[in-house]
Amino acid sequence: GEYANKFTKSSHYTSKKIKKNKVEITVTPFQGIKEKKFQCENRIGFWEAIALLFSHRLPKIEHPECMFNGGKVCRYIISWEESLSARFHRWTIYLTLLFLVLNIIFFIFYPENSLFALPLSAILILTLGNVSAFIKNKELKASLKNFQEASEEVLENIQINYDQAFLINEIGQVLNKKTKIEDILSETIQILQNRLDYDRGIILLANEDKTKLIPLTGFGYDFEQYEYIKNTNFHLDKPESKGPFVVAFREQKPILVNDMDEIALNLSPRSFQFAKKLGTKSFICCPIVYGEESLGILAVDNVKSKRPLIQRDINLLMGIATEIGISINNAKLFEIKERQFQSTLKVLAASIDERDHLTKGHSERVAEYAKAIAEEIEMPDDFIEMIYVAGLLHDYGKIGIPDSILKKEGRLTADEYEEIKSHVNKTKKIIEQIEFDKKYKDIVEVITYHHEKIDGSGYPEGLTGDQIPIGAKILAVADFFDAVTSDRHYRNALPLDEALSLLIEKRGIHYDEMVVDAFIRFYTKTFGVNLPSISISQTFGPNIK
Repeated sequence: GEYANKFTKSSHYTSKKIKKNKVEITVTPFQGIKEKKFQCENRIGFWEAIALLFSHRLPKIEHPECMFNGGKVCRYIISWEESLSARFHRWTIYLTLLFLVLNIIFFIFYPENSLFALPLSAILILTLGNVSAFIKNKELKASLKNFQEASEEVLENIQINYDQAFLINEIGQVLNKKTKIEDILSETIQILQNRLDYDRGIILLANEDKTKLIPLTGFGYDFEQYEYIKNTNFHLDKPESKGPFVVAFREQKPILVNDMDEIALNLSPRSFQFAKKLGTKSFICCPIVYGEESLGILAVDNVKSKRPLIQRDINLLMGIATEIGISINNAKLFEIKERQFQSTLKVLAASIDERDHLTKGHSERVAEYAKAIAEEIEMPDDFIEMIYVAGLLHDYGKIGIPDSILKKEGRLTADEYEEIKSHVNKTKKIIEQIEFDKKYKDIVEVITYHHEKIDGSGYPEGLTGDQIPIGAKILAVADFFDAVTSDRHYRNALPLDEALSLLIEKRGIHYDEMVVDAFIRFYTKTFGVNLPSISISQTFGPNIK
């Protein structure tokens, strides 16, 4: 008790010796401390481990009074068998005393026999001593072996716990970089498949109204099995549902089963048939929870491996499930933020377009065209998002251009045209004041240079060829096509075939060839429009798709 108190700050330990091989230990929590039931089991395991350091046999531990069964304290009675070496040593002492007395008697009453009795007694005593030492040595070796095995097991557990903590941290770092739920789930499944020792795994998320679980991704299942899972309804809104997935989701507790037959009586026939159909032998399902809200289920199972699933597996998977929950919540918040951001941008763009009924929707259409071109060229996701936002804001500087110029019917004067061209720099000055996320870092130069042309005839700086950023080249084509296919005060919209012909005509002169080709591919396959009746081989070359 005196030493135990140095290792814990939550409870007071007292001990009382009952017999030479029996003690009573009483554990009393300090005021304000509320222990958990598992701490009783931890203490019993600790005392068993201590006893094995001194003996190769487990002690007998009784627990007659427990706080979790109505007791005021936790009281333990620990007893152990006296070792064979200790008994032999005691017998050796008794026999030595007996032989000593006998030799004295022989010396007094039978002196002629004492010379024979004394050596014989010495031989017997030495033999008993050697046997006692041999037994003691054997017991010490057994204790040392127990200690070595226990130490190796502790070190192994420490290494496993470290590896698991490192893996969970690594998974968290990977998932935190993802902003889309499908990417989070896909990355998690890849890690489970490549790094962990499970035959199969699956992630299910609850639908919006939390009425059922939807399987979204998994590994280890063949096509037929995965289709079977997808076509199975995991109802969350039916109280009678007793499947492990549903129970783990509702109770927010993991479930471990190493033999399906053991829980057959607790399952509905439908759930048991589901497990049998998939050939499940052992499985773990862990709830994916964020805060107090259940989001879904992470489940793994073994169908080939004979390795039993243990508490350590639950600890690892619950750690991974926690990281999934955090990442999903972050992705949802990011999605909400993005929607709000996009809505704000659309309102800003509309505030310019609404000044003139002829330009209504222009910025949003340009954004959609630019996004489609970028996707056709297979640009990165961040670039695609950036070019879409650039499309929404590309004309915002026109807020500083008078209506008398913007809505003028007829040809602009040279000064009026210069005023129109000034909207680029006006837009730049406005956009530079917005604190964009780093993925939008190129948006200012894309907007600034979207009126530049390959041959250097554009504005504001007369850039040529590769001097023009790819984003500006994309925005230029999108802006041009929407402009010529829409009515303006000074002209009517061009028919689609004429607009496409004009774009093709300016390919490689005003507009980048790759960008024009990408737009043509997108437009023709999306809207089912045929290319204009011109010499395609002359325009694009013989290898155009």
